[in-house]
Amino acid sequence: MKSWKTFCMQSKRVRILWMVCGGILLCLLIGLLSLCLGTIYFSPAKVIRLFLGAGERIERSILLYARLPRTLAALFSGAALAVSGAVLQTVLGNRLASPGIIGVNAGAGLGVTLCLAAGTFSGLAISCAAFLGSLITVFLIFLFSYRTGAKKTTVILGGVALNSIWNAIAESVTVLDPEVGALSIDFRVGGFSAVSYARLLPAMLLISLALAAIFTLCNELDVVALGEETALSLGMAVKKYRLIFLALAALLSGAAVSFAGLLGFVGLIVPHFVRRFSGNESRRLLPLSAFFGAGFVTFCDAISRLLFAPYELPVGILMSVIGGPVFFLMLIKSRRGMD
Repeated sequence: MKSWKTFCMQSKRVRILWMVCGGILLCLLIGLLSLCLGTIYFSPAKVIRLFLGAGERIERSILLYARLPRTLAALFSGAALAVSGAVLQTVLGNRLASPGIIGVNAGAGLGVTLCLAAGTFSGLAISCAAFLGSLITVFLIFLFSYRTGAKKTTVILGGVALNSIWNAIAESVTVLDPEVGALSIDFRVGGFSAVSYARLLPAMLLISLALAAIFTLCNELDVVALGEETALSLGMAVKKYRLIFLALAALLSGAAVSFAGLLGFVGLIVPHFVRRFSGNESRRLLPLSAFFGAGFVTFCDAISRLLFAPYELPVGILMSVIGGPVFFLMLIKSRRGMD
C-alpha cells in the first residue's frame, strides 16, 4: 500500500512537471507565432535575423515597435489576470470569482477613465489609477462578503452589481467628455492594437513584482484557504495576509487593465481549467495559471488578428464570445452543487 501511494505521488509530481514545461513551451511557441503572423508574414528565422539587426529598416520597425510590445502585452496581461483570478477565488472561497466578473476590471477601467478625464496620459499614472480602482473594488467585495456572511452566489451577484455601477459611471464620464470617450474606445473593448512601451513598461514592472511576491507566499495562501478558524489555530495573522493577497490581486488586475483594457473571463477560465490537473495547492496552481493565462490571451490575440484579415477584431470581443458560455456552464454546475 505504501509503495502504491508513493508511486501515485511521484506520478502526480511528474505530471505537474510536464505541465510546467508544457506551459513554458506553450508561451514561447505562441509568443513566436504572434511575432511572425500579421499583414506581413515573418518566418521564425527572419524574426531572429531582425532581432540581430539584419533586414530592412521598415521590417525591423514593425517587429520592434508593433509586434513585440503587442506580444509582451498579451503575455503579461494573460499571466496577471489569470493569477489574480486564482488568488481571488482562493481568498474569497469562491470558484466563480474573477477580476472581470466581480467588478475588479471595471473598477480599474473607471480609474483609467477618470485619469484620462483629468488630462493625465503617462503610463505610470494610468497604471496607478487602474490599481487604485481595482483595489477599492476588491475591498468593497471583501467587506460585503465578510460583514454579511454572504453565500458564494450572493457575493458574485454583488460583484456583478458593482460591475454595472462602475461601468455606468465610466460611461457617464465619456458621454460628458467626448474626447475621453474617443480615447477610451479601444480600452473599453479590450485589445493591444494601440499598446506602446510608455504605457506597457511601468505596468510590466508592477506585474513582475506582484507575481514574485505572490509566488513567495504560496504556503500562506494555502493556509488562508483553510478558513479563518483553522488559520488562527496555526498562528497566522489571517486578516493581515488576506489584505495582502487582495492588494496583490488588485495590483495584478489593475496593471493589466491599464494597457490591455477590459479583458473579461481570463481570471475565470484559466484557473478553473488548471485546477483540474494541478489541484488547489497554490505553489502548483499559480505558476501554471500564469503560463496558461499568458498563452491563452496571446493565442486569442493572434486569432483575432487573422480571423477577418486584413480587418482586426478586438481580442476583448473574441474572449467574451468564448468566456460567456463557459461562465454560464460554470454557474449551472455550481447550482447543482458540483463545484
